[in-house]
Amino acid sequence: MSTVQYCSSCGTKLETRAIDGHDRIACPACPFVHWGSYSIGVGALLKKDGKVLLVRRAQDPGKGYWTNPGGYIEQHEPIQKTIEREVLEEAGVESRAVGILALRDQPRDIHNVYVAFEMEYVSGEPAPDNYEVDAAGFFSLEEMAAMNVAPFTKWLVNIALNGQNGGLEKDESNDLPLKNAGLFKVPTGSGS
Repeated sequence: MSTVQYCSSCGTKLETRAIDGHDRIACPACPFVHWGSYSIGVGALLKKDGKVLLVRRAQDPGKGYWTNPGGYIEQHEPIQKTIEREVLEEAGVESRAVGILALRDQPRDIHNVYVAFEMEYVSGEPAPDNYEVDAAGFFSLEEMAAMNVAPFTKWLVNIALNGQNGGLEKDESNDLPLKNAGLFKVPTGSGS
């Protein structure tokens, strides 16, 4: 149930009414409709020398678990820049987003979508930020077997190391008039 009570555009008390076949919270004085609450998270799958970059969470949720670096997008930040920033902030490693390996959809009070990116190593040695994470490093599957790796991260690491087609790739060669849009696509043949 939403806790939104007043219109963020004009300040009028909101009401519930049927819109597009659903009960929605909407403003009776202006066109504002509260479509729901959403969050978009990103995660990095960065490989180097057959190992994957992991960080150990220093805060809840997940305190003590080893996970792939990640976080939440900022309002006007392109999603591929978000994950590059998160890897640098949490692990001290510069990387570049090259494609999307997986997506998780969790419908709940705040609907969460999580996008897992394949990353390309650029530079740097893993070093934790000592705030969100207290350890960072590149680890092999053998090393991970003895670590407290979060179940979702294990699933993502398997995709990163054993995936078949490389996922969605960043489309740098489009001419769409979409300012600041990050476009990703299924890889196409050389004739496209």
